[in-house]
Amino acid sequence: MSKEEKYQTVLPQIQSLIAGENDDIAKMANMVAVLHETFGFWWTGFYRVLPKAGETGEKELVLGPFQGPVACTHIPYGKGVCGTAWKQRETIVVPDVHLFPGHIASSSASQSEIVVPLFRNDEVFAVLDIDSAFLNTFDAIDRRYLEQIAAIYNTV
Repeated sequence: MSKEEKYQTVLPQIQSLIAGENDDIAKMANMVAVLHETFGFWWTGFYRVLPKAGETGEKELVLGPFQGPVACTHIPYGKGVCGTAWKQRETIVVPDVHLFPGHIASSSASQSEIVVPLFRNDEVFAVLDIDSAFLNTFDAIDRRYLEQIAAIYNTV
């Protein structure tokens, strides 16, 4: 089955799994499980935008539901691929993470990455982060379908 056919299969599955669910953690957990199981990615997970500890008013990305090896727990705004996708409010595809300035390496096995922001009330509230153990894993097909998955998050 081609990559595109796999995405076409998981789209309705994800819609069905998260339809009517109001809890973000439950929705994220099932989405991650479907994507990770279907594609066999190295790491698949969410980081949620949450207030930093203390009363600074600042926010950061905090590790959410994921599958794969242990990961960074906190990511500052604008740092690494995830923080940059949050700041730029757009999907970032990285063919080789070693060439991305400021890449935050949770694992030396990660070679390529895609990060897709999720929006609520026109604000990024989370990012979907997927890592591969191979270079050049992610392309326009991944971007298109993962952005569709991110868009359905708040519509079902």
